[in-house]
Amino acid sequence: MFTGIVEELGEVVAVEELADAARFRLRGPVVTEGAKHGDSIAVNGVCLTVVDTSDGEFTADVMAETLERSGLGALAAGDRVNLERPMALGGRLGGHLVQGHVDGTGTITGRVPGDNWEIVRISLPERLTRYVVEKGSITVDGVSLTVVEAGEEDFTVSLIPTTLATTTLGVKKPGDPVNLEVDVLAKYVERLLARGAVPASAAGPDLSAGAVR
Repeated sequence: MFTGIVEELGEVVAVEELADAARFRLRGPVVTEGAKHGDSIAVNGVCLTVVDTSDGEFTADVMAETLERSGLGALAAGDRVNLERPMALGGRLGGHLVQGHVDGTGTITGRVPGDNWEIVRISLPERLTRYVVEKGSITVDGVSLTVVEAGEEDFTVSLIPTTLATTTLGVKKPGDPVNLEVDVLAKYVERLLARGAVPASAAGPDLSAGAVR
């Protein structure tokens, strides 16, 4: 699990095309400190498994499903990426629960700068709109953000100076794609409701009048 609090603005060093996959080499001295084979690192919100590390860099294999579902397939050497290590058990949950499983991609459609923040509007795939609510949480390129407005086709977020300076969201332009992960709690609630009411046996004993036998 991740929290959506980006630790480091890393860089794509190289991309090697493989059969139905790709191998990425990325630079990130902070997130690679102590990292070893098999560890997880989120890259623009996508949970990847470390293959090896060397001199502040790490490699990770990305399968075709991930390349197609996320924006990682469009990355090239020199691109900047948001990096985060998994949350340690007992650590602070600074953002919200993030799985690193991207649900789809959106597109930045507009930016409105303010004195101390910037409002960014992002398009939203129709199948994800039901999970996005005003003041709810959403992950954009691995960054935990609060939804300002939720529409049928898009939503807005407000970015503070720290987010603008330390993540890719500070430099992305209208037309650029972003990875989206909706709040997993919303998906679980939807599935439970679709199955109907909770069975009486799972709800506990009936303590109403006359129920005791």
